[in-house]
Amino acid sequence: MTAAAPAQLAFDGSGIDGSLFTAVTDFARDTKWLNTPMEVWTNLGLGVFAVLMLMGWWNARRRGPQAMTVALAAPVAVVTAFAAAEVVKKIVGEVRPCRSMPHAYLVDSCPAPSDYAFPSGHSTTAAATVAALFLLDRRLSAIAAVFAVVEGFSRVYVGAHYPHDVLGSAILALPVAYLTSLALRRWATPLVAALNHGALRPLLTAESRTAAQQAQ
Repeated sequence: MTAAAPAQLAFDGSGIDGSLFTAVTDFARDTKWLNTPMEVWTNLGLGVFAVLMLMGWWNARRRGPQAMTVALAAPVAVVTAFAAAEVVKKIVGEVRPCRSMPHAYLVDSCPAPSDYAFPSGHSTTAAATVAALFLLDRRLSAIAAVFAVVEGFSRVYVGAHYPHDVLGSAILALPVAYLTSLALRRWATPLVAALNHGALRPLLTAESRTAAQQAQ
């Protein structure tokens, strides 16, 4: 009884878009061949966003200190957005769909009652990556946006979140990550430029020290 108490006191989001949630989970029931791939993707797919940020960093090595600053700021922006989402999650305290709608078809296992639904942490990470890469490389940001949509859909498909959990994640993560990257680009570029002349130079630029000296 004590384990169920937190869930009973939490917010029930099924009244917002429970019917849309069931429409997606019914689709999951009808596409059982897709259940395992979607369950694998919904967690391991987050690695794609890490790869995109690494690609952004690699390309930034040829573009100067400001671009490198934005590349290094990307994971910081994502972590900042995720931390903000965790705070909101504790404040809202929305019960997971598996507890509010236990008769729905669920691919994913039901987490602990204290693991609330709004906003989605996975979708927050995905959306924050889109915003963090926007100032660095619009092409990579667009690619991240496509994968973010797939990630958000997968969270509903496996029964882990309501659609509004995913939408709320984007509304929160996009401005937080973008503003964090923008602020760090302004404040940290001089620091990155200074580090560019030290031992970290190979990580910050593709230009060799000899080539830089000859250019001078």
